[in-house]
Amino acid sequence: MEKVAIVILNWNGSGMLKKYLPSVIQYSREEATVYVADNASTDDSLAVLREHFPEVKLILLEKNWGFAEGYNQALKQIEAEYYLLLNSDIEVTHHWLTPMIEYLDSHQEVAACQPKLLSIFDRDSFEYAGASGGFLDRLGYPFCRGRIFETVEPDNGQYDTSTDILWATGAALMIRAKDYWKAGGLDARFFAHNEEIDLCWRLRIMGRRIVCLPDSQAYHVGGGTLPKGNPMKTFLNFRNNLTMLYKCLPDEELKYVMRWRWALDYLAAWEMLLLKRNVGDFLAVYRARRAFKRWRKDFEADRQSIQASRVAKEIPERKHYALLWQYYVKGRKTFSSLP
Repeated sequence: MEKVAIVILNWNGSGMLKKYLPSVIQYSREEATVYVADNASTDDSLAVLREHFPEVKLILLEKNWGFAEGYNQALKQIEAEYYLLLNSDIEVTHHWLTPMIEYLDSHQEVAACQPKLLSIFDRDSFEYAGASGGFLDRLGYPFCRGRIFETVEPDNGQYDTSTDILWATGAALMIRAKDYWKAGGLDARFFAHNEEIDLCWRLRIMGRRIVCLPDSQAYHVGGGTLPKGNPMKTFLNFRNNLTMLYKCLPDEELKYVMRWRWALDYLAAWEMLLLKRNVGDFLAVYRARRAFKRWRKDFEADRQSIQASRVAKEIPERKHYALLWQYYVKGRKTFSSLP
């Protein structure tokens, strides 16, 4: 069994592989085996990998399974103590693996961790997708140390302490293989977006810890598959976030949160239409709400199983305040200014 398997899921990303895979190989090969799992690419990805990166192990998937099931299908074929799910648009740094490996080795109660994630375009600022560790507010809105909604902070070392988080970014997620499979892996029905938050929340419900380790550092392009403003991205984010809430919220909070989200989601949709003139996103929110209503019954068994696995009712990394109120009314736009 391997110690660490770095697994990069690729779909028509030969350009990203050429640009960023060299850093992964250079700074990881002594501590990990690097895999590329290909989601049936139709570009020259496989030719690039075979010609330029012969040291990388290939896993060939027969179709594009999406992010969530693509990883599930690939990881079934790998025996390792730790998986590291890594986006193809990540540039890593010297010594980036060691802090995460050492921490997991010495903290058996920790299921997963992430590095500090910075923007590849502005290396002194956090990156939207994960920054320095993820949290949720009481209504299910995700945010990070270093990023709240659209406000991304410069990195001045203010979040350089290791800390418990609710979710680790799927862009660079190191997780124990046994915890990954015990929790059921990524939910394939999500296809993409919110799937890592859903997985990490399930692990926290089971009493396992998730940690951000800023001693490890990586740089992320972000938005490579579905860029910001794409209606499909909006659809997946809204639908999957609602589904995650239905699966993971405690019984006594479910109706309350879902009522608020009904109102806030439609408010967001009309804001997209009237203020931003974005018809595509407006329609995507409505489609997401309808899609969630149609398939909610398919997740009843999942919800029962997740609630039965609950070890602790209170999860400190899921905050009790409403982030929208704090951000728009109180004007608190940085993580350190929140209650």
